[in-house]
Amino acid sequence: MDFSNIKSLYSILQDEEVMYAYNGAFSEEEAMMWMRKQLQQHKDFGLRLWTVYLKDTNEMISQCDITMQEYKATQIPKIRYLFAYKYWHKCYAVEVSIAYREYGFNTLHLDALYSIIRGTNLISQKVALRNGMQLVNTIANITVALICPMSYSA
Repeated sequence: MDFSNIKSLYSILQDEEVMYAYNGAFSEEEAMMWMRKQLQQHKDFGLRLWTVYLKDTNEMISQCDITMQEYKATQIPKIRYLFAYKYWHKCYAVEVSIAYREYGFNTLHLDALYSIIRGTNLISQKVALRNGMQLVNTIANITVALICPMSYSA
């Protein structure tokens, strides 16, 4: 993903329904700052910010990645995705999270992958479970799920 996708990304980041887990939709300025921050973080950690397109229409429907997030005073690799609302409940998030699980372990050779999910985000909690993740912690209404290579079978 790069700035050529910014208009499609804005439509996702500025949607109240999509962004409820981020405490609300972003303004255009916040979306631009978010994009710059993500691209810099990915550069710093050698990761990439990806997009998901529909094959039939070439419409961008999601941004997704493995990103680094602080947890217990260390940086951990976290699977993250944001889909346009009209594409929720179509199993795309499950497909993306499974693909990132495989990519993280088989290509990046990570020891573990995490999902950090708000307690109210039941949809993403179900996606994490379908990806073989196990609950490891709950902190201030945030669910932390973990998957390690030895805890799933490919």
